[in-house]
Amino acid sequence: MKDKILKILSKDKEIRVFLAKTTHMTECAKTLHSLSKTATATLGRLLTANALMASDLKGENNTVSLQIRSEGPIGNILTYANSKCEVKGYVSNPDVDLPIRKDGKIDVGGAVGLNGSLTVVKDIGGKEPYTGTIELVSGEIAQDLTYYFAKSEQIPTAIALGVLVDKDNRCVLSSGGLMIQLLPDASEETILRLEEILNSNFSISKLLCEEDYIEKTLKLIFPDEDYEILEEIYPVLRCDCSKERFLRGIISLGKAELEKLINEEEKIVANCHFCNTSYEYLSEELKPFIK
Repeated sequence: MKDKILKILSKDKEIRVFLAKTTHMTECAKTLHSLSKTATATLGRLLTANALMASDLKGENNTVSLQIRSEGPIGNILTYANSKCEVKGYVSNPDVDLPIRKDGKIDVGGAVGLNGSLTVVKDIGGKEPYTGTIELVSGEIAQDLTYYFAKSEQIPTAIALGVLVDKDNRCVLSSGGLMIQLLPDASEETILRLEEILNSNFSISKLLCEEDYIEKTLKLIFPDEDYEILEEIYPVLRCDCSKERFLRGIISLGKAELEKLINEEEKIVANCHFCNTSYEYLSEELKPFIK
């Protein structure tokens, strides 16, 4: 099944919902970075969250990135997405693998830990990108992002994220997420109904086990089917790096630093953390840039 994100508006225009299926994207990240089971679930959640947020970007060149600075065993995590929902990301420690929790879930919170921060950077065409940072509240990622929206953007938001990996870490069984936002005219009745749904043992992981995950989730949120699908978006794991882009980065080091590199090395190798592509530059290629 192709990955997709549905943008949905309730017919009374009181809530909007972003519902994602990201199994293929998470599987691609797992393979690309040789991720452990724990790292797959952790990066998969953040990639999914980033895709959900990117699906709400309006401008052609808008971007949003999520960075977790963590003192947990997984280290730092960075994801980035553009308005086309082309997403990329990596973790500092792709090998971290913690025991499964007593409830049978992958221990993402243990991998991330509580000592750390979540930073959201949105470039939506202003003079400067918007940056918001919060301290981690759980390390489970969904709760941390929910807190971010409440504190930094003052938007009542509920987020659920899940990644299911087979017991031998051979493949990603399912991956997805949900973002619900209350609109300014939301009634008290709507607020209470959503709270009841989300507090009544709502489990994104259980829903992800179902083949008709999207249909069942929509039925749960909109039992009367009183919603409209505004858009269907297809997120994809894709890096936009290039040899030319890395060359610009090397040149930006400055004449003195570049001259030092040329004198010390026959070639310079730059590696992209997002896609593991390496770019080589011979010293002779770089000499024109120090004149």
